[in-house]
Amino acid sequence: MIISAPRLIAGLRYQQQPGNRFNGLPETNISVNFPVADNRTTELHWDMKSTDNTSIWSDETMYDAFMRRDVSYEGLFFVGVRTTGIFCRPTCGARRPKRENVEFYPSAKDALLNGYRPCKMCKPLEPLGATPDYIQKLIDILGTSPSRKITDYDLVKMNIEPNRVRRWFKMNHGLTFQGYQRMLRINGALHRMQDGATVTDAAFENGYDSLSGFSEAFRKIVGTNPAAGKLVNVINIRRLTTPLGPMIAGATNEGICLLEFTERRAFEVELRDLSRLLKANLVYGDNGHISRLEKQLAEYFDGKRKDFDVPLVTPGSKFQKSVWRQLRTIPYGKTRSYEEQAVAINKLKAIRAVASANGANRISIVIPCHRVIGKDGSLTGYGGGLWRKRWLLDFEKKNTG
Repeated sequence: MIISAPRLIAGLRYQQQPGNRFNGLPETNISVNFPVADNRTTELHWDMKSTDNTSIWSDETMYDAFMRRDVSYEGLFFVGVRTTGIFCRPTCGARRPKRENVEFYPSAKDALLNGYRPCKMCKPLEPLGATPDYIQKLIDILGTSPSRKITDYDLVKMNIEPNRVRRWFKMNHGLTFQGYQRMLRINGALHRMQDGATVTDAAFENGYDSLSGFSEAFRKIVGTNPAAGKLVNVINIRRLTTPLGPMIAGATNEGICLLEFTERRAFEVELRDLSRLLKANLVYGDNGHISRLEKQLAEYFDGKRKDFDVPLVTPGSKFQKSVWRQLRTIPYGKTRSYEEQAVAINKLKAIRAVASANGANRISIVIPCHRVIGKDGSLTGYGGGLWRKRWLLDFEKKNTG
């Protein structure tokens, strides 16, 4: 049961921090492309001192986005439902009210001040992407005892509803809790074999009672027999929670090869290409490089880290690699234009190619492609969404010096 890119994507859900994402931004005029109701984009200019994002679009545009549960509007406005007295996110899964029964607010705070209660389904006051306590408890148990098998009976004894756990893992990982555990055990066995352990030792140390059961599970997940395990190349993937929403991190034995926001455009293609370039299967499981990256990301978002020193694996052309190396030379809190990047690698006539290579970066934040902007100061593009690019630039600027 090798994880295919479509299956991985199907198990991911867009989640991000609620609230007004423009609070505290510097006084500046910025040109940004925003979605409109008919799936096109429109360029808008506004003073970033304003915190009323609802003034950017008409009520009809926001209602249309609400009806379509358009994730690109998540966090930009909140919907108050007059008939129920609750307010929701644009992507709330509840039944849609009629147009005349809703009004729009730029932040959760504004909705609360106008007498609305938070929806119990979409929970607009909670930082989405955070792992629930009951799930974190299970992850911690498996982290310290990866060979342990947690059954539904075990969950009941811990006062945890098995169906609730199953739904969370299906929603966030695309497989059941039992399937997730099997992947962790196989991943542990694979790493043990690559460290020199025998197939028998690796199997029994990771909770398998028979070699036949281990071999069958290994073939389904890795795609080959355990005897060839030492030669198998695997990309371990794991979901990480950040203030800007969940990200997927991927790593081989050599280093980090992936760090992307879960709803990045063309993420499925990116995963497929990465698997092909590295000749590796995607397998859920931890990896020392991912744990190290998780720690450094937490330090970055706490404002305590400006550079990353995790080893990186960046398959690509010679030109792409030169662009990615140059990205890492842009100082924290600073920006450069695509033209300046082209000059820096002695390819002045290849500005478009530099921009393309910039967009092909698979390791967001660590390789800071968000620090490249247009020559006129516009934000231009960003795979994780322009609002995230704007947030990162402002965050770094405020933490400089």
